[in-house]
Amino acid sequence: MEPKLFMIQSWARDGDSEEVIAKKLNVAYSTFREYIKKYPALSAVIKNNKDIADYQVVDSLHKKCVGTYAKEGRAFKCKREWYDDNGKKCTEEYVEVVEVDVFIPPDTMAMAIWLNNRMPDKWRRNANKEKLDAERFEHEKNKDNKKFW
Repeated sequence: MEPKLFMIQSWARDGDSEEVIAKKLNVAYSTFREYIKKYPALSAVIKNNKDIADYQVVDSLHKKCVGTYAKEGRAFKCKREWYDDNGKKCTEEYVEVVEVDVFIPPDTMAMAIWLNNRMPDKWRRNANKEKLDAERFEHEKNKDNKKFW
């Protein structure tokens, strides 16, 4: 089981259920459940990659929708001046990296994805498509005089 943890991790992250993972491993589901109880590493891989991955994606998508602040290193060219013991002016240039807060603006595509999935009745690209498709289907069915129905 140990060498296949990476594959199991990937399948869990993709959203496969424990039953599907067991089938992919050619193991009975009941046996796979026993493995999960017996091997803490396997249990952790499945739990972490199912739940945590989903929450991380939701959190990232939410940040893309509303905008967020992030730390960014910015390089600044600086100049230092001083006078030496003989009164001569000395100059030194150097680059200093400073961490600044940068606002990452909302992404309209992320908003569209979020709204299409969370509020499909209001935010679907073509909210009337299903209704129009159903009407067209009924029309075609009536037009064919129910020959094929």
